Amino acid sequence: MSDSDELGLDGADAPGADSSTKKSSGFAALLPNILKFAAIGIGALIVIVTVVVITVNILNKGGKSQSATGDPNGPYEMKRPEYAYYTLIGPVTIKTKDPANHSATVEMIIGYDMNDNAAQTELISRQYELRDFVRTYFSGKYAAELEPDNDTRLKKEIMQILNDRFLDKARVRSILFNKLDVMEVY
Repeated sequence: MSDSDELGLDGADAPGADSSTKKSSGFAALLPNILKFAAIGIGALIVIVTVVVITVNILNKGGKSQSATGDPNGPYEMKRPEYAYYTLIGPVTIKTKDPANHSATVEMIIGYDMNDNAAQTELISRQYELRDFVRTYFSGKYAAELEPDNDTRLKKEIMQILNDRFLDKARVRSILFNKLDVMEVY
């Protein structure tokens, strides 16, 4: 008898072997197939995760997070500039250009560069001229032009006039209205 006969490799029962041990149950027969498919599934999952991680790293340029905040001192972060303010003009009450009796009380504040001593000196030396400018400027306006909706336009216009025609060395950077009240007088 050959070795293959004793091992039962030809499919026939070995002599003296019990036929009940040769039969396998339903679960035992399925176990190798279940393990085979589980190994294939785990292998496929590892391949998919690896491909996704590599793709995301390529798209994010080396794995840098897109939700990370930039450098706070970077060129795209704007810090509001700090200005020194000239407040000595004081409140000025004028009659508007309207045919009906309207008056306005204006208290204007001029912002200039913080370390600009020449601007400070020029604004102080022109205090009365600035007061006259405020009186003349606002008396040439109608009450409707002095509404709160027009504040931004008024500030830009005043800043442009002061920088272009009025001041020599100083540069106005900001105009604020501490008070801008328009009233109808009866």
